[in-house]
Amino acid sequence: MERSQTVRYESLPVAGVPSQVRGRHRPLLLWGILCVCFGMGMHLLGVLLVFPRYLLGLNQALLPFNEWIVWYSGMPVMAGLALALTDLFVLLPNKRRSEQVRCDALPNRGLTVALTAYNDELSIAEAVRDFLGHPLVRNVIVVSNSSTDATFERAQAAGAITFDETARGYGRCVFRCLSEAVKCADTDLIVLCEGDRTFRAHDLDKFLAYAPHADIVNGTRTVEPLRQYATQLSTFMYYGNFFVGKLLESKHLGRCTITDVGTTYKLCHRDALLRLLPTLDPSVNLEFNAHFLDTALAQGCSMVECPVTFHPRIGVSKGGNTNNMRALLVGLRMMAGIVFGWRPSGHTS
Repeated sequence: MERSQTVRYESLPVAGVPSQVRGRHRPLLLWGILCVCFGMGMHLLGVLLVFPRYLLGLNQALLPFNEWIVWYSGMPVMAGLALALTDLFVLLPNKRRSEQVRCDALPNRGLTVALTAYNDELSIAEAVRDFLGHPLVRNVIVVSNSSTDATFERAQAAGAITFDETARGYGRCVFRCLSEAVKCADTDLIVLCEGDRTFRAHDLDKFLAYAPHADIVNGTRTVEPLRQYATQLSTFMYYGNFFVGKLLESKHLGRCTITDVGTTYKLCHRDALLRLLPTLDPSVNLEFNAHFLDTALAQGCSMVECPVTFHPRIGVSKGGNTNNMRALLVGLRMMAGIVFGWRPSGHTS
C-alpha cells in the first residue's frame, strides 16, 4: 500500500552515527523545581489535614503527623531553592553556549512535508493540497497509522506520497514520517505536521526565517493572537504544555527556550535528523514530541521556537487532546520521561 513519485531517495545511515554532544551537566534547576513542588505539596497536604482532624473528630490521632508534615515541608523547599539558585547563578555561565549566533546559508530552500494521519479522511486531502500549494514544497508524505477509513486513498488522490504504518502508536507514526522524509535527497529541510488542518502551510515562511539559526525549529502555539478561540487546546492544556516545556528547559538550562512541548509542527534540517533518528524510541507514544525535543537537546542539536497559527481541527481528536484528563495523563508521562528517562507507554493512538 505504498505509492512512489519521481523523488530521488538515498539510503539512511546505520545506527550509532556519532553526534557532537556538549559536556553533560547536572540539571540542578530541574531537581530544584521538583524539590520545591514536593515541599509545597507536603505543606498543602498538611493544611488539608485540618478538615479530617476537626470534621471527623481525629484531632488527637492526626495532630502529630499534621505538625510533622507542615514543619518538615520547608526542608525540600529550601533544598530546592538552593539547587535552583546554584544552577542559575553559579553554573549557568558554563552551561550557556559560547559560540556566535548561528546564521547558516540555505542554498536549498526546498521542503519535504511529512504528515501523520489516523482516520483523518475529512481533512487529509485538503491538508495535502494546502502544503503542495506552497511554492517551496517539493514533496508531501502522508503516513497513515493503520487508518480504518479512507485516509490513505484520499491522501494519495490529493498527490501525496503515501505509506501505511501498521504498528499502532503516535510515536511509531512520527518515526516512520521522519524516516521516509530523510530519504528525499532533493530537499535539505523537513517539516513534520499533522493532517487534521490544525496547522497551515502559510507558516512555512516563518519556519524558513528561523531555519538558519538552529537544527530544529519548533512551532509554538502560545502566542494568543495566533490561536483561534475554539481549538482542542484548552486552557488547562495550554498552561500544562507551558509548564512541561519549562521543566524540559530547566533540564537543558542555557541551551533552549521552550514554551510548547506538545506541538506537532516543526522544521528539521535533514543532516540533523540523520544523526538523531537512531537515538529516538518510536515505542514512546503520545508523549513522543517531548521525547523528540529532549533527545535532540541531549544529542547536541540546537533548537529555536517559532510562533505558528493554530486552528480548530477537522474531525475528532484521537491523541492527547481528547479531554483534560487524558491530557493530564500524557503530561504526567512527559514529566516522568524528562525526569526518569523515556519508556514505552503501552497505549495506542
